[in-house]
Amino acid sequence: MVIAHVSDVHIDHVGQDTPEGVRSIRRARAVLDYLDDLPYDLDAVVVTGDIADHGEPAEYDSARELLESRHPTLVCPGNHDERAAFRRHFLRTEVAGSSDVAPINQVLRLDGCVIAACDSSVPGKNDGYLDAETLDWLETVLHRTEPDVPVLVAFHHPPQPLHIPFMDVMRQFGAERLAALGEQYPNIAGYLCGHAHTAAATMFADRPLLVAPGVVSTLRLPWENPTSGNDFVHLDQPPALAFHILDEDRRLTTHYRTVA
Repeated sequence: MVIAHVSDVHIDHVGQDTPEGVRSIRRARAVLDYLDDLPYDLDAVVVTGDIADHGEPAEYDSARELLESRHPTLVCPGNHDERAAFRRHFLRTEVAGSSDVAPINQVLRLDGCVIAACDSSVPGKNDGYLDAETLDWLETVLHRTEPDVPVLVAFHHPPQPLHIPFMDVMRQFGAERLAALGEQYPNIAGYLCGHAHTAAATMFADRPLLVAPGVVSTLRLPWENPTSGNDFVHLDQPPALAFHILDEDRRLTTHYRTVA
C-alpha cells in the first residue's frame, strides 16, 4: 500500500490577496496537483493538520477545494485549526450544541489497512493532547479491526520529542495511554504526524513515528539556526511531502519528495 502524507498547509488570509495567502495557496496547489498527476492511484492521502492558518471560514472553504483529490483522503485538525469552522466549512457537517467543538476524529477503512485520524488539538493552545473521548474512540476503532489488519494512527502533534526545542515545547503531552494502546494492539503499524514542518523519523511505543515535512514552510534545525535572532523558518525551501509504503509484513518504508 502507498499512502501520501501531507501536513501544515496553513491556508492564510483567503480572499485578501495578501502575499502570505497567495503563497500558501500556490504551495498547497502544487502538492495536490503533483499527487493528482501521478500515473497510479494512491491507496490514501493523509493530511495531518494545520489546514487553516487562522481558523477562518474562508480559509476552510479554499482548503476544501485545494485538498480535493482523486485519491481517498483523510484530514485531521492541528493547533492552528478551529473545530467549529473546520466542521462547518471544511467537512461541511453540522453538529448541534457543544458537540460542534468536540474533537474531530475520523477513520478510513481501506482494503488491507485502517487509518485512524485523531484530533490532538487543544482549543486555545499550541501544544497537543489526546483527551479521553479521543482515546476511547481510538480504542473502539482498534477493537473493531481484525487483529491481522494493520492500523496507522495519525494526529498533528508528535508525542515524542524531536530534539528541536522550538517545537518540543509544543508537542503532544500525556501520551502514556496512547503508548499503552500500542502494547494492547500489536497491529498498530505506526504513527503519522506533522506540526514540526520538517521531515523526521523516530520511534514511539516501539513503533515508527513518521513526521511529514511542512507544505507552507520548513523549520530550521537547531544547528541551522542563525547564531542570533529567532529566524526559525525557511520560506524559500520547496514544499514537500512523504510517501509511506506499508508491506505485507506491516513494515513501513518512507520516501520524501519535494515539489517544485
